[in-house]
Amino acid sequence: MNLIKKTILSTVLLVASANAAEVLATVNDTPIKKEDVNLVLQQQGITFDKLNKEQQKKLIDKLIERELLVNIAKKAGIEKDEAYTKALENYKKDLAIKVWMDKIYKRTLISDSEANKYYQDSKDTFKTPEKIHARHILVKTEKEAQDIINKLKNLKGDELKNKFIELAKSKSTGPSGKNGGDLGFFGKGQMVKPFQDMAFALKTQFGYHIIYLEEKKPAGIAPFEEVKEQIIAKMRQEQFTKAVQDAIKKQKESSKITNSLNSSK
Repeated sequence: MNLIKKTILSTVLLVASANAAEVLATVNDTPIKKEDVNLVLQQQGITFDKLNKEQQKKLIDKLIERELLVNIAKKAGIEKDEAYTKALENYKKDLAIKVWMDKIYKRTLISDSEANKYYQDSKDTFKTPEKIHARHILVKTEKEAQDIINKLKNLKGDELKNKFIELAKSKSTGPSGKNGGDLGFFGKGQMVKPFQDMAFALKTQFGYHIIYLEEKKPAGIAPFEEVKEQIIAKMRQEQFTKAVQDAIKKQKESSKITNSLNSSK
């Protein structure tokens, strides 16, 4: 019997400890719980534990100020104010819709096989143009450009790439210089014409460019795994929208609605 009592007591203490751990602050005995904070942060796709210590401190300070303002408003009798009661009713309506829609969205699930069927039926949608991955060094004068080209022209492979990155970091006046001149992948029309032609040291309105072609991707169709999440998000949104519109239509059919703007004079 004593063992049972000890077990129950231990369980109660553990639960109490867990509940206490959830409380981040209190204002006049009103707790500010981590679970409530996470609900606020949910819209931003983060949780309290993902914030750094400084961000956590600032957030808690703001929530404490919020509770203090709530206390001030209540003491001022705002809960009896007509503007407050009207705003509260509107807020309740919006909140009811939001919570209902959140539940509908959570129930809207797309399987990998459904996404793959969409992909197979719409492959033309996922065509990708030819792209190149390039680095560049931007300098002001033709002499600077020619000096850099002379240092690079006899190099090949990794030796060329590494030297280009080194010179980009030390010589380039462009913002990509600190990243070794890396411009990432881009297609035609995304850069000024000298990039499209892959010419060395052509004069542009920006200066002289020395360009290193690192990789080329031919035109094709993006693989399913690359676009799967995009497809799932699109299909899920479409199904969610349809579910909401169907529910509105059904409710409309069973409701008595008057609209003064639609009334004939």
